Amino acid sequence: MSTRTVRVPRARLAGWVERFAARHGHLTPTADSATLLLAAADGAEAVLTVPFLPWTPGDDPLAALLDHIARDRTIGVLLARRGGHAAGIFVGEALVASKVGSGYVQGRTKAGGWSQQRYARRRANQTAKAVEDAAGDAAGVLLGRSLDALVLGGDRRVAEDVLADPRLAALSGVPVEPDVRPTPDPRLAVLAELDPTSIRIGLNDLA
Repeated sequence: MSTRTVRVPRARLAGWVERFAARHGHLTPTADSATLLLAAADGAEAVLTVPFLPWTPGDDPLAALLDHIARDRTIGVLLARRGGHAAGIFVGEALVASKVGSGYVQGRTKAGGWSQQRYARRRANQTAKAVEDAAGDAAGVLLGRSLDALVLGGDRRVAEDVLADPRLAALSGVPVEPDVRPTPDPRLAVLAELDPTSIRIGLNDLA
């Protein structure tokens, strides 16, 4: 069972695995349709989440994974929180197009009665406006491009609400990566540093 998670850039994955084996001993790989488990001789385990499914593990799943991630895909990225949003197009790790926006959603209040209801309505309206603005900017960046995958980040619920906007219906056929990236309020620097091609690795207590 994984107790902590790391992300490794795809270009460094082979070296990461070599160092993992040097520390923990011979690795036994076991693959399924979405993950690659590397079980070490000393009990350490690393579970690599395979991005951009489907993939074919074959007889040498580690080599197959390295080949799978080596392809430069065109990836749409949508980051959304109540305080801001960012949409971008990556080719491999390179950000080639982007749009960033900010907004304001009032924090929760401890007041009761009518005051609490008024704040709740105002907050809901501000959130709806933030989602609407994010969807508009995302449409301007993401539509009309041939995308291999879509990566979401920020606040899962807000990002999914943005993606559900009818203006983004044309993205319904693009595979969405299941791993939503946690981020602070999206800014251009946050978007540029995301690296949608990095590999998520879960490690157990012995790793």
